[in-house]
Amino acid sequence: MISGEIALYLFMLAAFTGHEIISRVPVILHTPLMSGSNFVHGIVLVGAMIALGEATTPVQQVIGFIGVFLGAGNAAGGYVVTERMLEMFKSSKKEGAK
Repeated sequence: MISGEIALYLFMLAAFTGHEIISRVPVILHTPLMSGSNFVHGIVLVGAMIALGEATTPVQQVIGFIGVFLGAGNAAGGYVVTERMLEMFKSSKKEGAK
């Protein structure tokens, strides 16, 4: 089990690192980058479910539920964005037309 102080340091380090990485990505690349990294959202969702499973107090359970809810929405939204992006690259011609 990780102590609360270490968990806080890890959270702060992850938040800072994530902000630094994303802030350096050009705006034009945000959609392809995020839609191509749906596996990261899945890992976050699994981590939130594990944290929710180990929650012992009602406050921890509420925070864990919010984490699972937001992680699931983020992963599902990534797949929706990927589908919309792939639709843009499909040919607009019908198969029978020349």
